Amino acid sequence: MSRSYRMAKRAEAQEETRERIVRATMALHLEQGVATTSYTDVAERAGVGAATVYRHFPTMGSLVEACGAHVWRMIEPPRPEDAEARFIGLRSRTARIERLARELDAFYARGAVPLWGAEQDRERLPELDAFLRRVDEGVAALVAAALGGDVSEPTMRIARAVAHFTVWRALAQAEAEPQKRIRVMAAMIEAAVTRAAGE
Repeated sequence: MSRSYRMAKRAEAQEETRERIVRATMALHLEQGVATTSYTDVAERAGVGAATVYRHFPTMGSLVEACGAHVWRMIEPPRPEDAEARFIGLRSRTARIERLARELDAFYARGAVPLWGAEQDRERLPELDAFLRRVDEGVAALVAAALGGDVSEPTMRIARAVAHFTVWRALAQAEAEPQKRIRVMAAMIEAAVTRAAGE
C-alpha cells in the first residue's frame, strides 16, 4: 500500500468525520437551538470525542459557519446579482410586487426552519448575524428590483420591513394556503409602499 494511497484514505476519513460533525450539529441546532448547542452535545450526536470536534472546529463560531454554508446551499437565498432578472418583462409595479411576493414565499418556505432558528439566536452569535445579513442583502436587492428606482430610501426601508422573514412567518402561521398568503403579502407590500410614499 503506497504512502499516497494511505494519505488519501486518511484525508477521506477526516472529511467524512467533519461532515458527520456538521450534520450532527445541524440536527441539534434544529432541535434545541444554535446558541444552546455545546461541543459535548455535538460529539455525542456525531459519535466522536469532544477533542475530535475541537480539532476540526477550534471555535463554536467556525462550526456555526460550516453549518451555515450547508444551510446556504440547501435554502438557496436570493442573490443580489440575480435580482433584476427576476422581474424582466414586468412593467407595472403591481405585477412586480406580485412576483416579489411569490419569490419571497418560495424562499422563505424553503428556509423556514433554519431561518427561524438563526433569527432567534442572531444577537447571541456573530456568525448567525453575518449569515442573516447576507440573506437580508439578497432580500433587499429583490425588493429594490421589484420597486424600481423611483422609490425613496425611507419608503424602501418600510417595504423591506414588510418583506422580512418574520412577517412572512407570522403570515404562514395564520394562512397555510400559499396562494392566499402570497396575495396577502403582495397587498401588504403595495399598501405599505403607497402609504409611505404618501400617494
